[in-house]
Amino acid sequence: MATVRICVCGDEGTGKSSIITSLVKDIFVTSKIQPVLPAVTIPPTLGTPDNVTTTIVDTSALPHERANLNKEIRKSNVILLVYSDHYSYERVGLFWMPHFRSLGVNVPVVLCANKSDLSANISSEQVVEDEMLPLMVEFKEVDTGIRTSAREHYNINEAIFLCQKAVTHPIAPLFDSKETTLKPAAVSALKRVFYLCDRDQDGHLNDIEIRNFQAKCFGKPLGDDDLEDIKQAIRRLWAECVTDKGIDQQGFLLLNKLYAEKGRHETIWITLRTFHYTDSLSLKDSFLYPKFDVPQYSSAELSPAGYRFFVDLFLLFDKDNDGGLNESELAALFSPTPGLPPSWLEASFPSSTVRNEAGHITLQGWLAQWSMTTFTDPKITLAYLAYLGFEPSDPRSTTATALKVTKARKRRKRPGRVERNVVLAYILGASSSGKSYLLNAFLSRPFSPTYHPTIKPRTAVNSVELPGGKQCYLILEELGELEPAILENQAKLDACDILVYTYDSSDPDSFSHIASLRARYPHLDDLPTLYVALKADKDKTTQRSEVQPDDYTIALGMNRPLHVSVTWESISELFVQIAEAALVPSTAFPKSEEEDVDRTNLYIALGAVVCAGAAFVIIWRRVGRSE
Repeated sequence: MATVRICVCGDEGTGKSSIITSLVKDIFVTSKIQPVLPAVTIPPTLGTPDNVTTTIVDTSALPHERANLNKEIRKSNVILLVYSDHYSYERVGLFWMPHFRSLGVNVPVVLCANKSDLSANISSEQVVEDEMLPLMVEFKEVDTGIRTSAREHYNINEAIFLCQKAVTHPIAPLFDSKETTLKPAAVSALKRVFYLCDRDQDGHLNDIEIRNFQAKCFGKPLGDDDLEDIKQAIRRLWAECVTDKGIDQQGFLLLNKLYAEKGRHETIWITLRTFHYTDSLSLKDSFLYPKFDVPQYSSAELSPAGYRFFVDLFLLFDKDNDGGLNESELAALFSPTPGLPPSWLEASFPSSTVRNEAGHITLQGWLAQWSMTTFTDPKITLAYLAYLGFEPSDPRSTTATALKVTKARKRRKRPGRVERNVVLAYILGASSSGKSYLLNAFLSRPFSPTYHPTIKPRTAVNSVELPGGKQCYLILEELGELEPAILENQAKLDACDILVYTYDSSDPDSFSHIASLRARYPHLDDLPTLYVALKADKDKTTQRSEVQPDDYTIALGMNRPLHVSVTWESISELFVQIAEAALVPSTAFPKSEEEDVDRTNLYIALGAVVCAGAAFVIIWRRVGRSE
């Protein structure tokens, strides 16, 4: 916030102008001052909260000044409402607060009981309890209150500071003064802070974690005595919240509730803003979605730091050390987030990746799932890295350091290897050709002969070990009834690394679908292609097609279809071949006609020879002349 604009309101004679002059001149002005003072601006260099500029506007309660009063109230972002006797106090609830509401303004109001020098026999605590608290209960807009004296320069600076703090560190989003409880959004944010500070995830903040929290939020160390005072304050509220392990989540919330009740809500705001919360208690967009551009023909992948973070996260929450995350462990892991990413729910996670015998996602499946998410929508990964507490090694960096951009692959037909670790294959073919069985086999699911037609797109992701020991992540996607729409979408095709045409070698009508598909969408020839004959464990039959599959592929200048069965152990070799073809795309293109030879290197070499020859001639001539 750049500016705090304070509108000083109240009945005539309550000392509004005297408060402002006492603030500016640091003394009480006994001579007569003008009825309404001009606006006063306090620069941020004078120790204002969060270094904001403060403007203080004086007003008049006279009827003929009402239009100007209303204008200034609407322009302000905090109101200092001054009263000085019983009559002006009664007018706070009967006129002023209803008047603010009638103008449609919703800004914090700081009550100011001025001229305390005239009632020295009444304590400030009694004024707060008898006068201010009832108004704070009745009107939620009333943020706090203070007793002042312009004549004695008592609490004048403090009154302005409270106004500034009401804007820079508002209590309203944090605390319900009527119910005397933290508001749900504040509780949710503080629970996430606790989660991120509980590094060992044992449900308690031990002394080291508390000191790290103190240093991160407030930039100074926490002494042993101060730490013990904090624990003692929590014990007085709920003794069970402090144990030998440290302070539990409930104790952490009680401590922050205590800060709110004692008017120290700026402490809560410092904590929340350190963890990137806005005034509306949502995480900053710039924190969730830092700048990260993926150029055309490139893709996004996790960097080594990103993979390391997700590995550590998995190991931290696998409490039973069974090598899988069960439902309760996943719920605990995702507790500081909005829940599972929507794309995971659409893909029926965790059935989209590798699970153990108990049905729990394994580390291999966990990393594969995040690899696929980063590939398809890196913004989701960036947001969840922020939710889950990824911290870059350089504090000035963002969560984008957990991702990297691959080198663009513009010319797929050019010989060479694509520099990617995650590739996407579309599995195409007629209904009941065995595409779903193929995806199940990819995830090591047991074979089931029951046929279930695929309606919406289905994905499966797993790691594949390539020749030489290098690993990559392969995404297989079955398009379902959206196949026509996806095959007509150029952006979807650009993201695809390879097309896998499948047919049922035991069904005579299966292969014709591939031929008609290629005829209907001729632009598919621009993508690397692999042909696969599924259900090879059954009797092979002649296809009712103009050309048989082997002749069809040979005519294209490609290898014959690979005959495989998901019931064979060798099915894993198919996935290696799919990944290899995607990474070396020039080996998987239809060659319907002789391709142009790339003579670039030849031209460069000939050019170099010509230039060298010309240089030799010039030098020879010059030598001849000099002789």
